[in-house]
Amino acid sequence: MYRVDLNCDLGESFGKYKIGSDEEVIRYISSANIACGFHASDPVVMNNTVSLAKQYNVSVGAHPGFADLVGFGRRKIEISNKEAKAIIQYQIGALKAFCRAHRIKMRHVKPHGALYNMAAKDLKLALAICEGIYEVDPNLILLALSGSKMIDAANSIGLKAASEVFADRAYNDDGSLVARNIAGSVITDEETAIRRVIRMVKESKVETINGVDIAISADSICVHGDGVKALEFVKKITRAFKEEEIQIASL
Repeated sequence: MYRVDLNCDLGESFGKYKIGSDEEVIRYISSANIACGFHASDPVVMNNTVSLAKQYNVSVGAHPGFADLVGFGRRKIEISNKEAKAIIQYQIGALKAFCRAHRIKMRHVKPHGALYNMAAKDLKLALAICEGIYEVDPNLILLALSGSKMIDAANSIGLKAASEVFADRAYNDDGSLVARNIAGSVITDEETAIRRVIRMVKESKVETINGVDIAISADSICVHGDGVKALEFVKKITRAFKEEEIQIASL
């Protein structure tokens, strides 16, 4: 039997603004990447999301990003590696406080949005992020894009790393994600997305936007929880995994 983690970005509401269907989606996943107040969320939402994860026995991870609420952390921001390390540690620390209050352990860290994509290609930035995580807690697992510089950086300093793939995103030939402003970057057909994910898990391959097969490692699959059809998609993917004898288990 195959085994894979199913993760989702949660806790991205802010004040009176609700994003996603956290209460429903969390029932079907094994790991939650919880926003830490920079690109999304607030202290009350963070606390509630950690509580929800504990209720459904879902593994908790920090989801730190750029301080960019308006751009949802998806806009590139030029920062020094020292600053990148500091904002990672700051956000991990904030979420760790809620984990401690609820008597659960934080298991992983997954950078968000533009920070994630920039560090996937920039080894020095990736090292700063990995060092920041390792210094806070060497037992944390970095969740990062399969084949990226972040995986290389984690391996170089002895930080545990898990390779992430995306159910609804298109890939470039170099294994990076196709930019969201390019047509076809997001795969909207659910059946196509599910077939691609099953192949990534079973064959360790994915077809790029240019029709080229590339190797890919799938320790964890990201399903986005903020789409209109997010809940139905998560239900479909869990049913498909059961049929394909793919076990869903946390990192």
